[in-house]
Amino acid sequence: MKEGPDIAQIGALIGDPARANMLAALTGGRALTATELAGVGGITVQTASTHLAKLEAGGLLTQRKQGRHRYFTLADEAVARLIESMMGFAAGRGHLRHQPGPKEPALRKARICYDHLAGDYGVRMLDSLIAAGAIDAVGDGLALTEKGEGDLKRIGINVGDLRSSRRPLCRSCLDWSERRAHLAGSLGKALLSSFLDKGWARRTAESRSILFSPEGDRQFLMLFPVDP
Repeated sequence: MKEGPDIAQIGALIGDPARANMLAALTGGRALTATELAGVGGITVQTASTHLAKLEAGGLLTQRKQGRHRYFTLADEAVARLIESMMGFAAGRGHLRHQPGPKEPALRKARICYDHLAGDYGVRMLDSLIAAGAIDAVGDGLALTEKGEGDLKRIGINVGDLRSSRRPLCRSCLDWSERRAHLAGSLGKALLSSFLDKGWARRTAESRSILFSPEGDRQFLMLFPVDP
């Protein structure tokens, strides 16, 4: 059968180990240089540039220039969801690249997935919002309720501003470590930004982990009490 989308091209682009490592690194949401991505891929900068050109031509990456440097990011949220779901599929079938190390507990607890919260805390947040009646789970989709809009307003999230975005307000994203859904979309991004702005949590330069302070932990667990 030769009709329909050609998944072989996308599979070939992602299937190279160096390119897969670079794409996984970019799911952290930060723009990285070719030199930084070469380090992630374990290859030379020259070889990385060739790989990055292929990924950009395939619609998986985009780049921007700032001064003498070029920075690369995933093309959009759809690419992030694709990579995250493939990571979950691989983990579920035991295809792991290394034994769990010191960073693993932090990554499993809370990490960034493109621009929203993932890991145990990400799943807990979505489960709590559903249990509180703030979000309805409709089939595979999510919908914010009127009650949820009011609840979010009380914690400083202006849903009206989010609705003006071209992105979906709520989206379900499969979590690779928890094997369950966490909250993506413009609402997922706004909630994570709120935690960072309030000082409850901070990003780390060396990994995708989101580290909550003791007070941040306390506030987060009070706000989202359902243990997945």
